Amino acid sequence: MPINVDAAMAAKLEPIDYEWDEDRVILYHLGLGAGAAFTDPKELEYTYENVLKVLPTFSVLAGFGMAPQVVRTPHLNIDPSGVVHGEHEIAVEGPLPVAARVRSTAAVTGVYDRGSGAAIVFKIDTADRDTGRLLFSNTWTLFARGAGGFGGPPPPKSDVARPDRAPDVEIRSPLIPQIAQIYRLSGDKAFLHIDPELVKRAGFERPIVHGLCSMGVVTKAVVDGVLAGDVARVRRVRMRFAKPVFPGETVLTRAWREGDRVVIEAVALERGENVVTQAWMEVRDA
Repeated sequence: MPINVDAAMAAKLEPIDYEWDEDRVILYHLGLGAGAAFTDPKELEYTYENVLKVLPTFSVLAGFGMAPQVVRTPHLNIDPSGVVHGEHEIAVEGPLPVAARVRSTAAVTGVYDRGSGAAIVFKIDTADRDTGRLLFSNTWTLFARGAGGFGGPPPPKSDVARPDRAPDVEIRSPLIPQIAQIYRLSGDKAFLHIDPELVKRAGFERPIVHGLCSMGVVTKAVVDGVLAGDVARVRRVRMRFAKPVFPGETVLTRAWREGDRVVIEAVALERGENVVTQAWMEVRDA
């Protein structure tokens, strides 16, 4: 059956409750490779509870359980095995607390026909469970291979122009071989990141790094390299996952400062392939 756009966008998604503490934040940061320079005071801010700060990308964990709900929406009629995470955007109202109890609500906001597949966009708003205050929002774009041709509208263009000059900053992030094995403990235990045999059947030579892990790695690089480690300055960040990243590779993040926006791209250094494209970060004044 083809996708029923109107019915899919009207589908009710169940809220998800989530809570975190210092240990969960530290585990998430370790899953991005934080703390490798384990005596560096700036790195300890990611891994030591006495001085802990929270990367804005930690927000992806709170509503992660919404993605399976969306994929299973009957009106989409898509094959879950053909779904990949194409793009992601985060908007944070301010610095994330080191501990919180939250509730996430979500809705499908767009279903687009890309010919070879369908782009499904849904937005998750996450609020403090006790006060109702909005803390952050996550907008996911999933690509369902083989689900296109249903006559829907094309996706809106999101062209991010790369400045015509050398990057203002380049940051290298070596990924440890076990990075995906650590990151999956934050909640995403999909086989693509751990099981060599199943991964080969899916068409990859070896397990891949989670797209949202790559987003965290690149965001941390920009926070450290451009914002002097000040996570509170991040207002919004968006990235497209162009190619998979493999454990043990080095991610080279390039950043261009353009007023209150940082234009970003990331390359798997050993392969010379762009892995994050069409990416930017909106920042607050210091």
